Amino acid sequence: MKTLTEGLILREQNIGERDKLVTALTVDKGIIKGFAKGAKNIKSQNCAGTQLFTYSRLCLIESKGRDTYVISEAKSKEQFFGLRKDIANMCLAQYFSELLMNILVDGEKNKEVLSLTLNSLYLLSENKKPPTLIKSCFEMRLLSICGYMPDLTMCSICGEYDRETFFFLPQTGSLICSHCASSDSLPFSITMDRGITKALRHTIYADDKKLFSFSLNETGLDTLNRATEEYVIRQTERHYKTLDFYKAMR
Repeated sequence: MKTLTEGLILREQNIGERDKLVTALTVDKGIIKGFAKGAKNIKSQNCAGTQLFTYSRLCLIESKGRDTYVISEAKSKEQFFGLRKDIANMCLAQYFSELLMNILVDGEKNKEVLSLTLNSLYLLSENKKPPTLIKSCFEMRLLSICGYMPDLTMCSICGEYDRETFFFLPQTGSLICSHCASSDSLPFSITMDRGITKALRHTIYADDKKLFSFSLNETGLDTLNRATEEYVIRQTERHYKTLDFYKAMR
């Protein structure tokens, strides 16, 4: 049985001298694995459509007794060429892929996640926003969509919304204001001024269309990135090699 869908190629693996096994985030099937025969051949009609970070129209054939599909046709719709011009941006995109493949359940569709990923790759590819801003937005919005939304509305102790300084606790996804914080009892935390706190809240509470519509100076973005990285690592209980490589390339 053939199925038409669209999907973003998150990973490609060479199988022998001619073929590929790809992992794709699709519109209506979530994350799937697909075998593309002859796709390594540059003359193959499936070559371009199965390349890493290509958004393609896919024709899938179900494989009996297997959890993979056969990709009989792959036509590229968007290839995000700009990613290949900057090694750091390419590494960041690979981190996005690793995070997606770790946190999403195979076969479970989520159009909101796909839309977030495509928007993030577009902005990264076209240099529309600072990579660190895109990264923090992607991390926090992805985790929020997938059930890991933190509570950043107010201080978890006194309920205060607005303070000059807040402490973000990645382990619990909560805030403690400077009035309630005690150096003796405060667990691992990241100190944030009013602007960084506002930006962190924006990454999870803003409308989708306005997700990337804020700005911070370089120092503020570095602190925001540290907060979102720590949140990802502690909530997913995993370290990401692609994240380490991206940070080394910056």
